[in-house]
Amino acid sequence: MNLVPTNENMGVADMFSMLKDSFRNRGERKPNQNLPILKIDWDKVNSEKDSLTWFGHSAFLLSIDGKKMLVDPMLGFVASPVSFVGSKRYSQDTLILIDRLPRIDAVLLTHDHYDHLDYPSIRKLKNKVEHFFVPLGVSPHLLRWGIAKEKITELNWWEEREFHGLTVALTPSKHFSGRGVFNRNTTLWGGWVVLGQKTRFYTSGDGGYDEHFKEIGKKYGPFDMTLMEGGQYDRRWSDIHMKPEESVQANIDVGGKRMMLIHWGAFTLAFHPWTEPVERALMEAQKADVNMVVPKIGETVELTGEISHSSSVWWRM
Repeated sequence: MNLVPTNENMGVADMFSMLKDSFRNRGERKPNQNLPILKIDWDKVNSEKDSLTWFGHSAFLLSIDGKKMLVDPMLGFVASPVSFVGSKRYSQDTLILIDRLPRIDAVLLTHDHYDHLDYPSIRKLKNKVEHFFVPLGVSPHLLRWGIAKEKITELNWWEEREFHGLTVALTPSKHFSGRGVFNRNTTLWGGWVVLGQKTRFYTSGDGGYDEHFKEIGKKYGPFDMTLMEGGQYDRRWSDIHMKPEESVQANIDVGGKRMMLIHWGAFTLAFHPWTEPVERALMEAQKADVNMVVPKIGETVELTGEISHSSSVWWRM
């Protein structure tokens, strides 16, 4: 289903090497204490200014032209089908943040993996959201969880919709999908473009590096801000997740004026140290003269004018 042949499977040798790696450097794969969430500035969140607020991993609140959009709102405690198994969130329970969120105009989902589509989060959000935009095939999950059919729009790659004055488009990525053994790749995956009056925004969703970023840049770029997936990578699944250096190049390909790294800062889903993605991306961004912002979890960053955010290396605990 990807635009180019993609290796999604691992052989026996890969499985044995993963087992060996699982015993190495365990202490570096997650913080040694709970990651703090910055006290959210609700005045900024509720402002009419274009902004984004990051909740860790790939979850964030986007405000463009006064419209509030949640992307991949995985705010639950564990990225797993069951609460007692799986990667636990570095921060304390963020589901309580939903109670404070303003009315949400739209939720955008990139794909159906557990670290992006979270049942507890959707159930808690469902009466607070006007509309859901999802890739092809994802709507049955939402329908089972009580979301009305008329509140869901499924899109294929390159399809667009006008929504309250915004243009929303699903773009290709090189990844896979599925929430169980028997439904692998039965749903689509992708990234999202949101075009407003002042801000052109892009988030990559999960996926490996390839030529589709240049196509996205030609069709929709340049972008005022890009959010690029760049964590949970490994040589054994290099086709479906980007290394941080590739994330920086992808930002260049799409024409991003500023970029932010996502898919890190909340869960351990790979074997690298938990801070390695941001450290590597910052080094590459400096070499490539890319303006990379690294807000704290819970921080709201304005997207118009000169972007200001906390400049401390807050992850060095």
